[in-house]
Amino acid sequence: MKVRKLYFTDCHLAGRKYHDADEVWSDLKVGTILQMERDSSNKYDPNAVAVTYRKEGEKEPYIIGYIPRLENVLIANLLDMGWTEIFECRISKVDETAHPEQQVQLTIKIKRNMNNGKERN
Repeated sequence: MKVRKLYFTDCHLAGRKYHDADEVWSDLKVGTILQMERDSSNKYDPNAVAVTYRKEGEKEPYIIGYIPRLENVLIANLLDMGWTEIFECRISKVDETAHPEQQVQLTIKIKRNMNNGKERN
């Protein structure tokens, strides 16, 4: 049996207090799936990867923060290469009492590449 996902990394959500996290805070629970989107026009970090949450029924996602600068280079490079569906990003911990930069922990996994329902070797 082949695994469907492999552990990649854990990190905290950076910049949470500067973005839209408060607007969707009640939706952000352990297990919530988030998206990672490349933000190559970010003036603060050329390797910026935004973490977004899309409420059901809404077209535009909420930017809730970023992958930390010290951990985003490989993710940014893979997203730049077109591997937008390779990652699964989920909330693994929420601590409202922690410093804003430590309140949300993310677990990022790499998903098995499927081709028309068949596994690639």
